[in-house]
Amino acid sequence: MVLESTIICVDNSEFMRNGDFIPTRLDSMRDAVNVICHSKSRSNPENNIGLMAMAGEHCQVLVTLTGDVMKVLSKLQTVEPLGFINFITAIRIAHLALKHRMGKNHRMKIVAFVGSPLNLDVNELKKLAKKLKKEKVSVDIVSFGEDNTDVLGDFIEILGDSSHMVQINQGTRISEALMSSAIVQGEDGAAGVAGGFAGLDPSGFGMDDDPELALALRVSMEEERARQLAQTGATAGVTGEATDDTPSAAITETPPGTDDALLEQAIALSIQGGSSTAATTADTPFSMRDLSSMSEQDQIAYAMRMSLHDASVPTSSSNPTSMEIDEPTGEEQQDLADIMEDTEFLDNVISNLPGVDSETVQQLRAQRDNEGKNPEKKDDENNKK
Repeated sequence: MVLESTIICVDNSEFMRNGDFIPTRLDSMRDAVNVICHSKSRSNPENNIGLMAMAGEHCQVLVTLTGDVMKVLSKLQTVEPLGFINFITAIRIAHLALKHRMGKNHRMKIVAFVGSPLNLDVNELKKLAKKLKKEKVSVDIVSFGEDNTDVLGDFIEILGDSSHMVQINQGTRISEALMSSAIVQGEDGAAGVAGGFAGLDPSGFGMDDDPELALALRVSMEEERARQLAQTGATAGVTGEATDDTPSAAITETPPGTDDALLEQAIALSIQGGSSTAATTADTPFSMRDLSSMSEQDQIAYAMRMSLHDASVPTSSSNPTSMEIDEPTGEEQQDLADIMEDTEFLDNVISNLPGVDSETVQQLRAQRDNEGKNPEKKDDENNKK
């Protein structure tokens, strides 16, 4: 959007007391000025707006160009009907105020509200229009209550297409008529609606005008949403209780001793397993022992017994009865003796046993080598024992 500095000239003459526009012409004009201000500020936040009164002893600039819309609207509420309108003088002063604007790249525009009959010098009015056109100043006129089309028609025609005039008849709200006019919508007919009227109601009021009201409405909506969610949750809870009645009844109808019987059976199996483990540890040679306190032959025998024991343990837990192990025959004993003499195989078996690390295997190998070098010393130790 094009940056724009706008001076709004309001008619505060005695004719503004008339009640043909509800409630009065002055109050209806205030609503229309509200629409114009919000349209300008929303189309581009960097736009500047000023306010000027055209009636009284002399025309007066009430608010210089500013980006604070609320400042303009609050000053507008202090305007009271006084005297007669000075249209040409007011337009010249507004032009002078625009020439001293801060943003030199802003386009200059004057919006004049006229609710009084005009008796103007046509030649002077045309001269003013040519000067404004040369200075590239656009003028939009909102005429209501009195028909000034003949007087101001030529003025707007000289200014060109960038200037507009709207004649509002009695019985129509000025703010509503402006919403569909080129003054608010812009020259393309859509810019003002898209950029300037988002969030506005017919009176020109938006949520940004009163942040406290917007916050109160938001909090109220959140509380209402929370209340509805709580009510929905309570309804779901009642439904869930009604649904849970059937499973509760099914559990109650379960035969009373079933859980106790299962618990006793689990305890019995646990005790049986614990006792058998304890017995194996205490009575059988397959319990875990300290390998460092055993001789080489004892360690080898221990390893072979562990292997045979693992092979003889039943894999199925469904048959708790122990399996009978046949005594080895003479050929099996000879094979066992040959295995015992195969040191490389025995080292491989020992290294794969759980709980036996590589250091233990190396110790066994060193102990075996020492015993092989001093067989007489080992026989003497056995005789002493």
